[in-house]
Amino acid sequence: MSKQSQNNNNDRRILKRIGLGIAIVLFLGWFLFWPLNRYIEMPGSADNLRSYVTIKGHPDRRKGSFMITSVYLAQARPVTWVWAKFNPHATIESANDVTGGTSGQTYQKVQDFYMQSAINEAIATAYKAAHQHYRKQYLGIYVLSIQPNSKFKGKLHVGDTITKVNGHHFNTAHGYQQYIGKRKVGSRLTVDYLHNGKKRSATSKLVRLAGVSRTGIGILLTDNVKVHTKIPVKVNPGQLGGPSGGLMFSLQIYQQLTNRNLRHGQKIAGTGTINPDGSVGEIGGIDKKVIAAHRAGAKIFFAPYIKPTKTILKYEEGHQTNYQMARQTAKKEAPGMKVVPVKNFNDAVSYLSKQH
Repeated sequence: MSKQSQNNNNDRRILKRIGLGIAIVLFLGWFLFWPLNRYIEMPGSADNLRSYVTIKGHPDRRKGSFMITSVYLAQARPVTWVWAKFNPHATIESANDVTGGTSGQTYQKVQDFYMQSAINEAIATAYKAAHQHYRKQYLGIYVLSIQPNSKFKGKLHVGDTITKVNGHHFNTAHGYQQYIGKRKVGSRLTVDYLHNGKKRSATSKLVRLAGVSRTGIGILLTDNVKVHTKIPVKVNPGQLGGPSGGLMFSLQIYQQLTNRNLRHGQKIAGTGTINPDGSVGEIGGIDKKVIAAHRAGAKIFFAPYIKPTKTILKYEEGHQTNYQMARQTAKKEAPGMKVVPVKNFNDAVSYLSKQH
């Protein structure tokens, strides 16, 4: 073999090694960092609410803790997707099921709003139960999403709050819907709204809402309410989002306002939305929240309760109500934990009042 041929073979071997090295680096980069159209859900944390709630002149000096539970949610990468497949406490969900097809930024904005709404309702519920003065201020209707056929698309955005329609302000979403519903499809409507805290106005045509024979703007909406209290209260949820902390925030605020010894030194966790009438609503991922509470040492877990009818079970996560799933998870993963069903805020207070 000539020296030239030997050199060529050496060059080819070197190039192959370089190519193989590049391929390995690219594969590892893809495997470790490439974002998939999937999300991984797993048990998050159970945090002491003492550090979240501050009420002037009403510190929390009682032993024990009320704990807010969370689900850890992260966009999947190939490596974490494989890991989740072998983790019995992790589930893989499609991005559409998690975010509803919105961007991550828009999804987070809605989750932050849900959290703030939960805090407002928790404050109102606790202050009412403690016979302390509070006042609700109805700001308007909060834009959760905009339908594809809406003529206001590009003008209104998720996170905006509509304060007036054609100069009229109403104190309920139903009031806005009734006023708009009486108008004809194609008629023009002017809305005043807040966008990132700034007042704006937009005019466009109304459309027929999908699935109903009613005229509308073409948005998914919810109430935007602010609660004012005589005794100042501050609630800082940190990085947590969503509405599921309502019940536990209510209990923490109520305990501080009344200084009642509801906990009796125990670590008490739970989950559930809190509604204006004090009722507790179901949430997602309760199995993971039970595990998070168990890891944090909680011995009592409040779970929303609804009657498990055939119709309800058909649409429930895992075809189980929140209480059924929480009880089953505790039996398997959290021995010694008492899962307590609650229909409303008073159920939780009544249960704790009987503990010693």
